[in-house]
Amino acid sequence: MKGSLTIVGLGPGAPELITPAVTDALKDSTDIVGYSKYIERVKDASGKSFHPSDNREEIDRAELSINLALQGKKVVVVSSGDPGVFAMASAIFEVVDKKNISIDDLSIVVLPGITALLAASARLGAPIGHDFCVINLSDNLKSWDILKSRVIAAAKADFVIAFYNPRSKSRKNQLSEIYNVLRKNCKSDRIVIYANSISTESEAVFETTLSEADASSVSMKTLVIIGSSRTKKIRNTGYIYTPRYSGVEKN
Repeated sequence: MKGSLTIVGLGPGAPELITPAVTDALKDSTDIVGYSKYIERVKDASGKSFHPSDNREEIDRAELSINLALQGKKVVVVSSGDPGVFAMASAIFEVVDKKNISIDDLSIVVLPGITALLAASARLGAPIGHDFCVINLSDNLKSWDILKSRVIAAAKADFVIAFYNPRSKSRKNQLSEIYNVLRKNCKSDRIVIYANSISTESEAVFETTLSEADASSVSMKTLVIIGSSRTKKIRNTGYIYTPRYSGVEKN
């Protein structure tokens, strides 16, 4: 029997933000593979075989998922947010590419999910209402020089910038260094947003400015958004938005 491999995103945390398509895929699966903390979010799916693993075992997790599917299993690989955004979809296709796995042998489907950035933006109004970029601040798979060059380019292009994985126990000073880089390339009054554990019971969202931004309160559960030069807060409200135009308004 030909197996299947479905790569899904569980959204930012709230159960109601898991899409119906993902819910259906989980119900139809025989095996669920993922980082142990994400597996915990779907442990109420009865009658399944669960395969939890550590956070940094993406390639091992991808190989296991593919092998199970090739054995005829209906495998679902879970990620948080969207599986194609700094998550498992890329790791799985990396293995498929290296091992020359044929689509005749394995059916692969990727189901999108709601990212932390989208959830945070919705909570605040529309901070990514115009051009934006997303940068992963982890330098596990890229050099620090490359990371800095991308931040500088984004700042000079006046993007709204969202930072995933901004700070961890092993990377305590990098976000502070990134703030220093930004201060050299942007005005100090740019809005900075911290969205902690968005859409969960522990959610906390607050704003500051680039000149006042302090990295010490940031963790791996924090999404950091740096506004563009045009991002603004609407007076007497909590809403923040980035206008759809960039300096030139057309009739």
